[in-house]
Amino acid sequence: MNNSMATHTQVNVMERTLSREMLGVVESGALAAGRLMGRGDKNAADQAAVTAMRSALGQIPVRGTIVIGEGERDEAPMLYIGEEVGIQELDMPEIEIAVDPLEGTNLVAYGLPGAVATLALSTKGGLFHAPDTYMDKLVVGPAAKGRVDIHAPVGDNLSAIALSLSRSVEDLTVVILERPRHQELIQEVRQTGARIQLITDGDLMPAICTAIQGTGIHAVMGVGGAPEAVLTAAAIRCLGGEIQTRIRWRHDEEKARASDMGIDLDEDKVYYTEDLAPGEEIVFAASGITTGDLLQGVRYFGTGSRTHSVVMARQSGLLRFVDTVHMNKNRPGPIQL
Repeated sequence: MNNSMATHTQVNVMERTLSREMLGVVESGALAAGRLMGRGDKNAADQAAVTAMRSALGQIPVRGTIVIGEGERDEAPMLYIGEEVGIQELDMPEIEIAVDPLEGTNLVAYGLPGAVATLALSTKGGLFHAPDTYMDKLVVGPAAKGRVDIHAPVGDNLSAIALSLSRSVEDLTVVILERPRHQELIQEVRQTGARIQLITDGDLMPAICTAIQGTGIHAVMGVGGAPEAVLTAAAIRCLGGEIQTRIRWRHDEEKARASDMGIDLDEDKVYYTEDLAPGEEIVFAASGITTGDLLQGVRYFGTGSRTHSVVMARQSGLLRFVDTVHMNKNRPGPIQL
């Protein structure tokens, strides 16, 4: 076996091993947060997911560092930026982790669709250390990759997407966060004749849906969280789609902190998929908490629970949907499907 083949095999082993491990991590977060669905307490649901995923990460054979998480150390006792996770032995792979234990806190609190527990990982330097701010985003699937431009008018981009999919603009569905800042964008999309799906929270999973045929989502547009853009980029690199972003600062304090991080403050600078997730080895995993376009939510029954998750790895080409039944050892009984 030559060196290049040996290296590729090692990568596949690492990706496949870690994809299994990280699947368990996101499942634990989903199971913990799912118990609090509809109770109106988004903070409690988020904390439940954080605690469960931090505990699960502590058992993984890696030297992991959180690069996107719950905030700075003084704001978050667990999964804070810079926290070391994993068993942390010297012979274990060194990785960076972007984590969102509960993408869609309000969705869980009020029993709305589309909440997930999610994370992405790569080797050191493989994930953009995004500041806690907003980004203007344009996300499309593989067919439209290289054909859109975030600087271009909305109508031009939708025409390019339609052409790439051999359909009319009227057949497209664009997902946009329902926010006052998007009123002009919404009007521009409506003028093209394209359909719009407005969402209250959580643009990560709709963005992933653009790259998976049959979901009925063809683009995500608008301003959302920068950390979520990195998670999106990790998944989109695995799937062959494209994300383009521009930073949108909310106040001068964000700019000052970003400047200390060495981040370009120019709002015209475009960050592409490979800028946000440049790593060669990338693993992404998400587990549904409430049912959405791609994943089923957690289901509980007398003898256990059931989760529905997706895990993907870039170099090994892995894309796996996992339907798992978790049996309660203290309450044996028949499996409910």
